Amino acid sequence: MSKATRAALGETLIELVDRGLDIMAVDADLAGSTTTAKFGAVYPQRLIEVGVAEQNMIDVAAGLSLAGKIAFTGSFAVFGTGRAYDQIRNTVCYNDLNVKLAPTHAGVTVGPDGGSHQMLEDIALMRVLPRMRVLVPADYPSAKAALRLAAETPGPFFVRLGRAGVPELYAADDRFEVGKAKVLRAGSDVTIVACGVEVSAALEAADTLAAQGVSAEVIDAFSIKPLDTDTILASASKTGHVVTCEEHNIIGGLGSAVAETLGEGGPCPLQRVGVKDRFGQSGEPDELLHYFGLDAQAIIEAVDHVQRVWRKP
Repeated sequence: MSKATRAALGETLIELVDRGLDIMAVDADLAGSTTTAKFGAVYPQRLIEVGVAEQNMIDVAAGLSLAGKIAFTGSFAVFGTGRAYDQIRNTVCYNDLNVKLAPTHAGVTVGPDGGSHQMLEDIALMRVLPRMRVLVPADYPSAKAALRLAAETPGPFFVRLGRAGVPELYAADDRFEVGKAKVLRAGSDVTIVACGVEVSAALEAADTLAAQGVSAEVIDAFSIKPLDTDTILASASKTGHVVTCEEHNIIGGLGSAVAETLGEGGPCPLQRVGVKDRFGQSGEPDELLHYFGLDAQAIIEAVDHVQRVWRKP
């Protein structure tokens, strides 16, 4: 079954209010696309539409949090993080406010909207901010879990959501934690650490590698900040080779976070799969994943490279 992670936003906010949480949502003229409109249809007094004014969206959410609300923001990732960065930094994070950024349409799988709308720098922007937690769910069930965790945990959160449908990898009752990764497949030859849409690609690559006699351990880095360094270092120590996969610039995102971890905690050969310091372009999601070297074949080639260049003693 394939479903977009953005579909989780409106539905989960409804469920949270039904449970008794005092949720408010603020969107910037994109409530239909982000699905906060579904939330507003059920709880019209809990959705504030500010129009094309993303900086105001963040400031309104900040004010709501100061009034005791759990405030979520929508918009597209390129606008909801990039255009409002000063407000996120100086109003939300500096003051440790209970604001949850949950923009949609991140990465190249936005598709035909093109490079201006394909946000490939948002993880880097968010993970560098003090007090900000960064969650990147791989499918619809984990997106719902991420939104629940953000709502239930005080302080700033960034939950990265996508436009395109992705395979469902988890059950509705699977448990997630802030700061914890999921080992989806055990392996002994190489560690593949992925996030978001790349998790399903990593599992597909692992199937092909297994048929070639290569045992790949696949880790879903659901929580990029805080990162589950213990799980990653333990896996790297076992396999001796690491490949990271992300629908994001290789600079500043998951690959950088893992490289920092390996550099400080246990040096290990690393190959990063991601967008290589460039902007996106228009195309269909699957075409773009192939074009930018983000599909299963690209992961297989990265595994082959890191193993050939850095063979175990």
